[in-house]
Amino acid sequence: MRIALFGVSCVGKSTIGKRLAELLDYSFVDFDAEVSTRMEMSISRLKSVCFNEHEYRQKVKHILPMVLLEYQKDLVLAMPPSGLFREYKIVFDKNPDILTIALMDKSIHILNRLVFTDDNDSIVDEEVVNDDNWYRYYHEIQEDARYFGTTLRKAKLQFNIDGRGIDDAAIAIADLVERYDGCCSL
Repeated sequence: MRIALFGVSCVGKSTIGKRLAELLDYSFVDFDAEVSTRMEMSISRLKSVCFNEHEYRQKVKHILPMVLLEYQKDLVLAMPPSGLFREYKIVFDKNPDILTIALMDKSIHILNRLVFTDDNDSIVDEEVVNDDNWYRYYHEIQEDARYFGTTLRKAKLQFNIDGRGIDDAAIAIADLVERYDGCCSL
């Protein structure tokens, strides 16, 4: 089985996805990392040379079919928030065997696990969110949830993390996948 995870930034697609892949003994692929490797440029730098997000997706959409061709079974794939937008959705529609799962959580939980990166995709160690700006980030997370919400509903399954830790969320998703596979064989 192949599983693709979707959701807003910092909802847990990569972290939970890695743990889910370990539990299922599957391969794990982070699409953004694949894009960065194959394009030989950080996501931030790649986006900076594109006019907008749409142009960026057009530039990298060819990578998704390549990844899916390389991993034809036993895969957990973490997609970017735009992972169910048209450019990528066309590819998923051509691969109906892939179980698409949208991960959701409350904005406050996402805010508490925000991770920031620099232009080289390296994690910024300093604390960025503070008492003066937390509401701005909280509001931005809410806006992202609204913006991507309609698209995320296109996933076959939705899973609310509900503030769970990595292991608990991965175990719950593994159980969801098992129940889905048992009743709705792909």
